[in-house]
Amino acid sequence: MYHSWKKKWKYPSLLLAGIGISNLGDWIYLIALNLMILNVYGSAVAVAGLYMLKPFASMLTSFWSGSVTDRFDKRRIMIMLDVIRAVIVAIIPFFSSILLIYLCVLLVNMASSFFHPTATTYITKLVPVDRRKRFNSLHNLMSSGAFVIGPAIAGALVFIGSVELAIYMNALSFLLSGLIVAFLPGMDTEGFSAGERLDLQVIKEDWKAVMSFSKKAAYVMGVYALFEITMVFTAALDSTEVVFTRRVLGLSEGAYGVLVSIAGIGFIAGSLFVTILAYKIPLRHLIGIGTLMTATGYLIYAFSTSFIGGSVGFFILSFALAGANTGFITFYQKNLPIGIMGRVVSIISLFQSTFQILLIIVIGLVVEVFTVQTAVISGSLLMLMMLVWLTTLPAKTKYFTESNLASEVN
Repeated sequence: MYHSWKKKWKYPSLLLAGIGISNLGDWIYLIALNLMILNVYGSAVAVAGLYMLKPFASMLTSFWSGSVTDRFDKRRIMIMLDVIRAVIVAIIPFFSSILLIYLCVLLVNMASSFFHPTATTYITKLVPVDRRKRFNSLHNLMSSGAFVIGPAIAGALVFIGSVELAIYMNALSFLLSGLIVAFLPGMDTEGFSAGERLDLQVIKEDWKAVMSFSKKAAYVMGVYALFEITMVFTAALDSTEVVFTRRVLGLSEGAYGVLVSIAGIGFIAGSLFVTILAYKIPLRHLIGIGTLMTATGYLIYAFSTSFIGGSVGFFILSFALAGANTGFITFYQKNLPIGIMGRVVSIISLFQSTFQILLIIVIGLVVEVFTVQTAVISGSLLMLMMLVWLTTLPAKTKYFTESNLASEVN
């Protein structure tokens, strides 16, 4: 039995380890970089600028990265991106100009934006159909564990060493991730055909292929788009989190830190719950119940006036979000053909990042004109309406069964 398990999970476990170490490094890097910018420039605006770079980097990368992902060995791409991120992160402490630091952060975020569709497509090829749901729940568990442990490690590294030490450790984590991925099997050798190269014409044809698939699979793309829009709402509402907890809930910085930890614990608990019951919870229930509970958690949080109410809302939304994420990822791995998966994920990410920037600006204006509570309540209600629409779409059983996957066609 052990040997059977080892054979089935050897490579997926290695991939989880590589991605998990990379995620852990991301949180160490984020906390350390925030502290470095704040210490050097003493400006909250300079720190806030870091958060705008991520969606901007996705916009610069997503319109073309899928064209490369779908044509080349995804394992080699992931290794290359890990090495690039390691080198760029390692040189950040040598710069004193905020523009050069921003440029480095932008390049790191562009590499991360490229990494996401590549890893998603590779996972779909590497992990057999019957184990994807459990793998995705374990992947979520790794991400949530990094969310909780990463800042703690960053704080310890800064305390015993320096901000620079924390940043160097992040660079090392990327190298270690790349080394682990190097032990995984390569699955693609095609590349561009003779005389073909990445240019505007190729990108244009790839966009046409995605649009053509979207018309043929309108239901799949409708579910995909609605879910991603709701995730944009969660990211945009996160931008008001600190202000809401300080001004509306009246919490101290320490209490806010506890609230964030409760959210991380909720996500870990939700991921563990789904991991244990992965084979017993239908895919449609993971998406439907998970997304509705997420919106409910946000509403509880939005109408809260105390630490207890905020804690309950945070725990519910993060617990449910773990299940919703697992269900959704499994859903699109099932219904997107592997041959164009990188392009579909990348192009959706482009629209998602554009919408996220616009929504953050809109929410910021609502906060200025009205109140932060009005912004959070309005955003939560809109999210709930979209999720109700998503979960009440006419049932299409064939899209939620965990066999006869479209991804196996190509």
